[in-house]
Amino acid sequence: MYLTSEKKAELFEKHGAQHKATDTGSAESQIALFTFRISHLTAHMQKNHKDVGTKRALLALVGKRRRLLDYLKERDIERYRAVLKDLDLRK
Repeated sequence: MYLTSEKKAELFEKHGAQHKATDTGSAESQIALFTFRISHLTAHMQKNHKDVGTKRALLALVGKRRRLLDYLKERDIERYRAVLKDLDLRK
C-alpha cells in the first residue's frame, strides 16, 4: 500500500500545526495528506487514463484541498503562504 501509517505520521509530524504526529486535524496536515494522495493518483492516471473512478476520486481530492486552502487563506494568510511554500503548490 502506498500510504502506510508510518508515512501518515511522517506527513503529520512535518506539516502539522504543532509539528506532532498526533496533529491530524489541522488544515496544514490535511492539505499535506491530500497533496500526497493527489500526486499518487496523478501518477496512476498518467498510466491508466481510462480509469474513470480514479479520475473522479482525484477531482474530489483536488476540490477538498482547494476548499481547505481557501479556508486557511481567510483565517490566517501567513499559514496559507507557509503551506504553499512547503508543499510547492502554485496559486
